[in-house]
Amino acid sequence: MEPSHKDAETAAAAAAVAVAERGASSSSGVVVQVREKKGPLRAAIPYMPFPVAVICLFLNTFVPGLGTFVSAFTVLCGARTDLPDRHVCCVFWLNIAAALIQILTAIVMVGWIMSIFWGMDMVILASYKEQGIPQQL
Repeated sequence: MEPSHKDAETAAAAAAVAVAERGASSSSGVVVQVREKKGPLRAAIPYMPFPVAVICLFLNTFVPGLGTFVSAFTVLCGARTDLPDRHVCCVFWLNIAAALIQILTAIVMVGWIMSIFWGMDMVILASYKEQGIPQQL
């Protein structure tokens, strides 16, 4: 029986940590970098100014999908996303689709929870922008 894909990922992560710890104790200079793979909906979240992101989080908390809907319009106003190769209209419609998913699934609480997490992601991305951290994390 072969190990599953998840087991291989766990083993690779453990090996990377072991190499990093070994590198930290010696002067070999090993650097471990982790990159988050984002789906198209998650990558379409715009990097907004911090106050706008907080307002969107507030709106998403009390009216699921409303803050995401408002954030879609910031893309049309020039907010950058992690989808630089996509046209602005495509990114706008991806955000509208995320808002609709949140609104339609709010009835069973899934959309409401998703909406709050989406708002938290907006604030996190806005804080990266405020601190000058590069977009590709």
